[in-house]
Amino acid sequence: MSTWERFLDTFFNAKVMARYLPDILSGVLVTIELAVLIVISGLAAGLALALLRSLGVRPLNWLIIFVVDLFRSLPPLVIIVLMYFGLPAAGLSPSGFVSTWLSLAFVLMAFSEEIFWAGITSIPKGQWEASRSTGLSYGQTLMNVVLPQALRLTIPPLTNRTIAITKGTALGTVVAVTEILGQASSAMSNSYNPSPLMMGAAAYIVLFFPVVVAGRWIETKFAWKR
Repeated sequence: MSTWERFLDTFFNAKVMARYLPDILSGVLVTIELAVLIVISGLAAGLALALLRSLGVRPLNWLIIFVVDLFRSLPPLVIIVLMYFGLPAAGLSPSGFVSTWLSLAFVLMAFSEEIFWAGITSIPKGQWEASRSTGLSYGQTLMNVVLPQALRLTIPPLTNRTIAITKGTALGTVVAVTEILGQASSAMSNSYNPSPLMMGAAAYIVLFFPVVVAGRWIETKFAWKR
């Protein structure tokens, strides 16, 4: 057997791939479910915190800043482990799926809140004053004048951060979540062959490459014209 044939047999063994393809596809579905939940809940929570912070209530702002900085500082893996193994001591027993979802959603919430807040504060003060002078309330000014402009500014950094965090679904393997990497690792252990891991890598490319391309298109579509 030549070197090339040994390489193909080790990393791209057709029989092994065919045997474990259903498991990888099952992992893809779990990864998609996790990613969608993380993106929706994380971005919604981040925007809600940024809007609350814009009210200017000092004790509330201090609390928001503390929570945001805490989740930005902790590694996602540590949060997942603490939630999965620590909460049962408090009488709560979240599954591995729920622990991974909430942990990564909290991380995305923290980063997206800072991005949304940066977008809101980047709007010139004159626009606030001009809107209020026309009779609009603070809430109307925020929602109808400031927020649409702020959201447009936040799209590029928000897209990149969202993609980076959603790829962290692979961390769910430490709490027995059967997503792509978990299924690929299990299959590799059972087959004594890394071919399932190559299928897992291909699945990540198929899953996230279109998301990256779509993110680039969104950035271009909504970028300020120069």
